[in-house]
Amino acid sequence: MVREANVKQAGAEKQLKEAQGKIDVLQAEVTALKTLVLTSTPSSPNRQLHPQLQSSGSRGSHRRGAGHIRTNSVGAPFQTSSGKLEPSTVSIQSVATEEREMDSVLFAEFLLWREHPGLDRSSAFLSRVYREDIGPCLSFTRSELSQLVQRAVENNSLTIEPVAMSALPLVKASALECGGPKKCALSGLSRVCQHRIKLGDKGSYYYISPSSRARITAVCNFFTYIRYILQGLVRQNAEQIFWEVMRLRREMAVAKLGFYLTDQG
Repeated sequence: MVREANVKQAGAEKQLKEAQGKIDVLQAEVTALKTLVLTSTPSSPNRQLHPQLQSSGSRGSHRRGAGHIRTNSVGAPFQTSSGKLEPSTVSIQSVATEEREMDSVLFAEFLLWREHPGLDRSSAFLSRVYREDIGPCLSFTRSELSQLVQRAVENNSLTIEPVAMSALPLVKASALECGGPKKCALSGLSRVCQHRIKLGDKGSYYYISPSSRARITAVCNFFTYIRYILQGLVRQNAEQIFWEVMRLRREMAVAKLGFYLTDQG
């Protein structure tokens, strides 16, 4: 009877140790998940986990006047006067079950560009992006203004700002050219325009619709990430960088098709 009791006791102790081991593993997983949630959220991303979001003195947005923010195309994601990320700039996260397969031709072109990165569109990589994404995304009804917008984005001289209640007067341009609070200067359509753009430090303001703003912002976000790469701020392997570029290309394609997120207020 004593031997049988010892065997049962040894078995119970073994089961107890196994159960405690499982509990430790589960607790570690819960702790890790809590850490991820607390340190990186869509509204407050962890800049250590996302180095492409790191800011520097040469880029980003800075306050100008009272009540609005001036944002360059190379800056951080567009923000409201309260500092909260606007919905149109928040990346649409893929669901966990999404499947993807790398295109060998696109990846090869990207690798060749990455060996000698730059903004020269003569490379196969950037040439394709311009032809398939940037060009169509910035192609509006008013073609001349569209070209000026693209040039300003490339030169990092484009400003997008919310329309204040007491908007500044238009500078040396008719309402037809610059649109208005209820007419988009790029599409020519009657739309409520809550934002306006300025090309360079001098010139006129052009009122733009939410859809036009989403298209411009998508292209700006692409150039922002490319400039982060050129400045050595993205410390990831080639495959990770490639997939981020593909995500930004998808954002441009979606915006071109007319889809955009509305502000939540």
